[in-house]
Amino acid sequence: MSGRGMPASSKLLSLDVIDTDPEVAARLALPAARRMVKLERLRLGGNEPFAIETCYLSAAEFGGLTQSRLDRTSLFSILEHDYGLEIAHADEEVDATTVDSQSARLLGVAHGSAVLRIRQKIYSTKGKVALYVLGLYRSDRHTLFIRRFR
Repeated sequence: MSGRGMPASSKLLSLDVIDTDPEVAARLALPAARRMVKLERLRLGGNEPFAIETCYLSAAEFGGLTQSRLDRTSLFSILEHDYGLEIAHADEEVDATTVDSQSARLLGVAHGSAVLRIRQKIYSTKGKVALYVLGLYRSDRHTLFIRRFR
């Protein structure tokens, strides 16, 4: 957003430790019974919503995040400084879907509107999946740029 000249911010929707969701645990390469930190944020650009991001992390490693001021501080900054996590790269899957009524309300779009769904597995420099992020992005406010090399 800053590249577009718009101030970026987030609104914290929820931050809890949850019981494992088998699909999410698999994406994080965690045992099926492992508890996770679930962080949901509404991402804003120029005070207008453009995405809902839900981040999942191992509660065993990052359980203290529930005490962090994630409404005021960058998640990556906290992970770097408080947990010593060094992020290396991310694998992303992008597809289109439609929004449910709650997501539509948060994003300011009509129920059933098309959005981009981006699933990210974010890896540490140790080669381990550190975060799984599920994002719903307004397609009218988000552009995906891909550079391919031969």
